[in-house]
Amino acid sequence: MTRVLLTALIHRALLLGGAWLALTSAALEALAPGAVAVAVAVWLSLRLLPPKHPFALWRLARHVPRFVAGSVVGGVDVARRAFSPDMRLNPGWLELPSDLPDGARVALGGELSLMPGTLSAGTEDGKLLVHLLDTDAGFDRAIPREAEEIAAIIGQARSARG
Repeated sequence: MTRVLLTALIHRALLLGGAWLALTSAALEALAPGAVAVAVAVWLSLRLLPPKHPFALWRLARHVPRFVAGSVVGGVDVARRAFSPDMRLNPGWLELPSDLPDGARVALGGELSLMPGTLSAGTEDGKLLVHLLDTDAGFDRAIPREAEEIAAIIGQARSARG
């Protein structure tokens, strides 16, 4: 087993195991099914996103506060628009070219779908399709930054900013 694979295995097991413990409040009766679920999830994650580059948990930990802050700011913006009499909206689509591996592109789409004002609608020809609540809100600049974050988390060197 290579060092990169072993590191990926340990990091993913810690990450997914921690998520399981958080979701189940570390209930004793959830430990046995959790061990099976985490093992299957780690195996599946290794199949979908092979560890070509070293994945570092610290990169993910560094990303979480920015993601949470973005979610809060976006949620406030969506709420402000919803309660505003003129409800300034300009919905539309953004096709984001992406050189991320398939699994990382899916992770980016999932993250974007959790952010208020954006909804990932899949991929087509290497492009991530994103529906925007407001095409004038600057998401076209924010989404490539999120893609950069995902690339950094998986340790993928980027040749150009997208």
